[in-house]
Amino acid sequence: MSVRIFVPRETTALALGADEVAARIEAEAAARGVEVELVRNGSRGLFWLEPLVEVETAAGRIAYGPVEPGDVAGLFDAGLLEGSNMPPLCQGPIESIPYLQAQQRLTFLRIGVTDPLSIDDYRAHDGFRGLERALSLSPQAIVDEVKTSGLRGRGGAAFPTGIKWQTVLDAPAEQKYIVCNADEGDSGTFADRLVMECDPYLLIEGMAIAGLAVGATQGYVYLRSEYPLAHEIFDKAIARAETAGYLGADILGSGRRFDLEVRLGAGAYICGEETSLLESLEGKRGMVRFKPPLPAIEGLFGQPTVVNNVLSLAAVPFILAHGATAYADYGMGRSRGTLALQLAGNVKRGGLVELAFGTTLRELMEDFGGGTFNGRPLRAVQVGGPLCAYLPESQWDLPLDYEAFAAVGAGVGHGGVVMFDDTVDMAEQARFAMEFCTVESCGKCTPCRIGAVRGVEVIDRIRAGDNREANLALLGDLCETMVDGSLCAMGGMTPFPVQSVMRHFPEDLQRDAQQR
Repeated sequence: MSVRIFVPRETTALALGADEVAARIEAEAAARGVEVELVRNGSRGLFWLEPLVEVETAAGRIAYGPVEPGDVAGLFDAGLLEGSNMPPLCQGPIESIPYLQAQQRLTFLRIGVTDPLSIDDYRAHDGFRGLERALSLSPQAIVDEVKTSGLRGRGGAAFPTGIKWQTVLDAPAEQKYIVCNADEGDSGTFADRLVMECDPYLLIEGMAIAGLAVGATQGYVYLRSEYPLAHEIFDKAIARAETAGYLGADILGSGRRFDLEVRLGAGAYICGEETSLLESLEGKRGMVRFKPPLPAIEGLFGQPTVVNNVLSLAAVPFILAHGATAYADYGMGRSRGTLALQLAGNVKRGGLVELAFGTTLRELMEDFGGGTFNGRPLRAVQVGGPLCAYLPESQWDLPLDYEAFAAVGAGVGHGGVVMFDDTVDMAEQARFAMEFCTVESCGKCTPCRIGAVRGVEVIDRIRAGDNREANLALLGDLCETMVDGSLCAMGGMTPFPVQSVMRHFPEDLQRDAQQR
């Protein structure tokens, strides 16, 4: 009998040498005359252990990592094929690793477990159960399930998903669309990519259910162009789903239609904003539209359109398969279900952590992240991407909850968590926020287009000690103008990280450049 060995084929694992490890395993097995079945699974999201090799044994899958190509021969010598305990690389049974054990994985239950392109694997792990149930329900009943679940948009705005779907369902039109925003551009985020590379049928299923719910027959995934592997895997998954009858003109013999295509973005951060994304999908320059009308009424090509983030749509199959209450039982307050948190920056154990809303930021960074990578004290953390606030230690005991974060001027956003040690220059981080906006603004509105340029200039004068107090007051006024006057969140949120530095790290703005 051959032994099944799992080596991830996912961007982070590949960047760390997973292909070389896989090739060495096959060569070593051939040289020793032993038969192995090499499965290229997705990543579990434990990036500090990648490449993470797993061996299937009678006692379950035993994990080894991080494995380098030069480790392979020694692992074979020490009994890799029997799942022997070989410190320091042996991590024991994969499901017993504390980082995984402490999570509540609903959306990411399958990543790293299955072969991402195997429909049989997906079905064996409860795949397509949600779609099958949706086919037995009326569109209104599907929408009601999503409403009852409490699911809110996971892309940043946190708008109730069911309300958006209801609006599109109620809108009279011969053609409606489902658009998935996979233009994952926030700093420290990679959860969308993990879905598409490690569990692509999950997103396909979620989008098909959304189509059934609102009467849409065509879906588009707007994918970040910097994700070539996700593009390759997802295109193959679409083709296989069509062949198996989960997409196309007659879904599972129901007579219902849903087609799906991928469209690549052009590298513009602003196209993460839904109306700018729609403009780009239509072949135009990605610029923000005025609202109203809302995309749910007049969206893609002027038709009613659901625009949801990858994680929002990927949560739907669980809700339909297990019921709205099973999902809503997780979380707190108006933040129901789970949140995909992505630990990045100066962190010892970076990776994906899926938890019910309510865990504190400190627990996330210390219990999961293990503190900073270099062991220095943690000073600041930015949650939610480059347009969200920097949080000082006094706010690390906040529960991860949309309302709790909003109450202190912060945001959960897409769940990216970027950590900084005590050597960080927060004045430089404030400048970066404004500079980022100057580069990424679509230019449609004056507060964003001009305000960010002036913001960089004012911060430079402050850091140079040029009439510092007057320029600090001017910076505060400028931030208020951008928040109140910008057309979309690009200009409206750019001041948030700047204001947080002014509020929580004022000493960094008081130091002259030569003192840094």
